[in-house]
Amino acid sequence: MTGPMTDYRRGLWMATGAFVIWGLMPLYWHLLKAVPSLQIIAHRIVWSAVLVLGWLLLKQGTRWLRAVREQPRLAGLLALSGLFIAFNWGLYIWAVNAGHVVETSLGYFINPLLNVVLGVVLLRERLRAAQWLAVAIATAGVLWLTFNYGSFPWIALTLATSFAMYGFIRKLTTIDSLPGLGIESGYLLLPALALLLWGESTGQGHVLDAWWPWTDLLLVLGGALTALPLIGFAYAVRRVPLSTVGLLQYLAPTLQLVCGVAVLGEPFGRDRVIGFVLIWIALAVYAVDGLLRSRRPAVAAG
Repeated sequence: MTGPMTDYRRGLWMATGAFVIWGLMPLYWHLLKAVPSLQIIAHRIVWSAVLVLGWLLLKQGTRWLRAVREQPRLAGLLALSGLFIAFNWGLYIWAVNAGHVVETSLGYFINPLLNVVLGVVLLRERLRAAQWLAVAIATAGVLWLTFNYGSFPWIALTLATSFAMYGFIRKLTTIDSLPGLGIESGYLLLPALALLLWGESTGQGHVLDAWWPWTDLLLVLGGALTALPLIGFAYAVRRVPLSTVGLLQYLAPTLQLVCGVAVLGEPFGRDRVIGFVLIWIALAVYAVDGLLRSRRPAVAAG
C-alpha cells in the first residue's frame, strides 16, 4: 500500500541515505590512497556509467535519449555539465587523499550560499535581506580563513564553484535527473576508458595489481557509490519538500568534517573554528529564512 505519506517517508530515507553516503565518502577514497587520483576518477566515471546506462537501457530502452534528439541545445548543456561534475569529482578525490578533507567539507558548506550568488549574477534573481546577510557573513568567514589561517581556501571555493556551476547548468536543462546523468556519463565514458588504457599501458594502472582483488573491488564499488546516492537524491527531491532537502544536505559536509578531524586526524585549530562558525551562522540565517518563507502560505491557508 502506497500513498503520499509513504512516498514522503521513502523520499526522506532516500535523501538521508544519499547525504550520509556522501558524508562518509572521504573514508572510502582514503582506502584507495595508493591509486593516483586520475585513475580513481576514471574508474569512478566508467563504473558509474555502466550502472546508470545499464539501468536506463533495462528500464527504458533508448526512450530516454529522445529529449536530446528533440533538443540539440540540450546535448551541449549536458556535455558542459558533465565536464563540471567530472572536474569536481577529480578535485575532491585528490583533496581527500592529499589530506584536505576539512577544506572539502568547507566547500560543500559554502555551496548553497554560492548558489544564491549565481542566482543573482546569472539569473538576475533578487535577494531578500536575510539572504544578503547570510552571504555577507559567509564572505567574512572565508576572508577570516584566508588571512588568519594562512592560506587561501582555493580547494573549498573551487569545489563549491564547480558544483554550483553544475547545478546551474542542470537547472537550465529540461530533462529528468537520471536520464541527464546517463547522457553526461555517456560523454565522459570514452575519455575515462582512454585514460584507464593509457594508465595500464604505461604501468600506472592498478587493475590486477599487487593488492588485487581488493583494489579492483573498491574501484568498481566506487562507481556504484557515485551513482546510487544520485539516484536516491533524484527520487527524494520529487517526494520531499525542497526546504527539507535543503536542510538535510548539511549532513554531508558535517560528516566530512567529522571524518577529517576525528578519524583522519586533520588539524582544526582556533582560526579554523572561527571561520567555520561564521559560515555555519550564515547557513543558519539562510536556512531559517527559507523555512519561515516556506511555511507562510500554509499558515495563511490555515
